[in-house]
Amino acid sequence: MKIKLIYPKWPKLKNQPEFNLPPHGPVCFAAALPLDIQLSFTDENVEPLDFNEEADLICLSVMLTCQMPRAWEIADAYRLRGKKVLFGGIATMLHYEEVTLHADSVFLGEAEGRMEEIINDFKSGSLKKTYNYLHNFPDTNLINTARRDILNRELYNFRGVQMVDLVHASRGCRFNCFPCCTPYLGGCKFRPRPIDKVVKELESIKNNRLFIVDNSLSQDDAWEKELFRAIAPLKKKWVSHPIKDDDEILDLAVKAGCWYIYQAVVDTSEHIRKKVRRLKERGISVEGTIILGMDNHDEDYIKRLVDFLLEIELDLAEFTILTPFSHTPIRQQLEREGRILHNDWLRYSGGEVVFKPAKMSVESLEKMYQYAWDTFYSDFSKEVKMAKLYLKVIEKEKADGTYSGPKLRNRAKWGKQQ
Repeated sequence: MKIKLIYPKWPKLKNQPEFNLPPHGPVCFAAALPLDIQLSFTDENVEPLDFNEEADLICLSVMLTCQMPRAWEIADAYRLRGKKVLFGGIATMLHYEEVTLHADSVFLGEAEGRMEEIINDFKSGSLKKTYNYLHNFPDTNLINTARRDILNRELYNFRGVQMVDLVHASRGCRFNCFPCCTPYLGGCKFRPRPIDKVVKELESIKNNRLFIVDNSLSQDDAWEKELFRAIAPLKKKWVSHPIKDDDEILDLAVKAGCWYIYQAVVDTSEHIRKKVRRLKERGISVEGTIILGMDNHDEDYIKRLVDFLLEIELDLAEFTILTPFSHTPIRQQLEREGRILHNDWLRYSGGEVVFKPAKMSVESLEKMYQYAWDTFYSDFSKEVKMAKLYLKVIEKEKADGTYSGPKLRNRAKWGKQQ
């Protein structure tokens, strides 16, 4: 039996350098399939989709809300050709009712231990309309090493630099942040993978540079320390979401190869200033993730916030506009208050205003979003600041003997000083 697995394209944010990371959802799904399945994969963000390729079952892995319109187009085209289409992924769970209009079957939840049932139903002609395992989480022991062999790895580079590989050490999140849909999708309980299986997966990845995509590594101190001690001998260089601001944990993270951290910056507090300083003192770079358009934001606040980011010397900043995704507390609030402007999911990208701000007009928030990007990157372009991060990791690799050759073959490609 042959499955065609597809990761639909989506519109990139205009202010960000356009690069593509190898997707994580599809390779995890592939690892959950029975071993006798023949699998073909297309990531539409890096290569064209051939609708004429033969396959028995079409599977769409959809992570982002703004991928949904394209996913529906693809599904409709295949169904017109007489093919059965199965949907899964984060966005599928968020938009289940609409997805059913374009799918023969919808899978909700995490795939491990569940795919053999679906394959058998398909083979017997009894494919169910819905397989609902939402909040019925599989044992994390069932999570296999992701099937990165399905990727055309050469397509994932930016100006000659190979992008990081994605991997996860846990699922779920005990934090319940107001703009986040993780509590609905993955639950509010921290669910770590067995550390020996995480180490085994890291050892299997040829790339030395990784992105540990867990919602937060800062959920269990003992586990976090054990993880960092276990992966340190691998000498991988990795990026992650927040780690615990604790001396021992920070020092272990450095030894384990922490390259830089994505740090949410929600205000201009001394807490944020201290946290960034403590990371940078240890040689860990910091990329701030900043949501604009919260109810306490007006134009002056956003200007002060950008000044603060420059003052604490963030290495990179990624600005997005508050986006009320389905099944989030902020969505529920804005719906109650009648502030949702539309449900054009293609525009739910984090780069457009899709709600009525509390202290600004829509036009003012759009203006301040562009102001934030332009001001933060007024000294050096985004490409140059990205290049500086890669030069830092090369220095780390040279120091521990893992550098395998020039990654920035032509630094001029990265942009110029503004």
